[in-house]
Amino acid sequence: MRQPQGSTVDDADSRIAPDPFAAVLPALAALGAISSIAAINWTAQERTGDRPRSKRKSGVVVKDLETCCLGLQEIFRRFHRHPRLFAGDGGAQSSPMKFGVHGARIEPSAARLYQQLINDIASMLVLAAQNSFDVMCAIEDGDINAPEELFYAFAEQQERLNKLMQERSPLKTCVETGLDIAEKLTAQVRILRHLKAD
Repeated sequence: MRQPQGSTVDDADSRIAPDPFAAVLPALAALGAISSIAAINWTAQERTGDRPRSKRKSGVVVKDLETCCLGLQEIFRRFHRHPRLFAGDGGAQSSPMKFGVHGARIEPSAARLYQQLINDIASMLVLAAQNSFDVMCAIEDGDINAPEELFYAFAEQQERLNKLMQERSPLKTCVETGLDIAEKLTAQVRILRHLKAD
């Protein structure tokens, strides 16, 4: 089949880039699930005797949450390594957070990368939400004795995520800030590993 004038083989083999925020926003939401540990400092209620307890030990739950944090770091690094897909390359770089920010046409291999990342992000969101909830339960049950300063550290990352939403930050800012938040949350979760109640 004859190519249109000005077209190249690469153009014929390329695909429209998928919406980057459809991947970046759920990755940010996973970070939000982890940073929500901050809330227990202000909302924890005294537990009742018949309240169900987690079937997993607190040490296992915190270790699993640390694994989620490391997975999210890697996801944000992958965003950063593929700016044509996820860092707002070109004119989209300064566009505020919104759906419909498509980059240039991409090779089929980049489209496959996008789908692989979507699968990884979906799994990480589920795991981060469950593990964060279980950590909060362990704190509420007294299995983990965290100092107030640690809750404020989680809250600081939560506020940074909220600021991205409130300011409708550009894609590149979301990716760079998301990576930094993932690294800081990892460090905070590692502190939790050493705070088992006596």
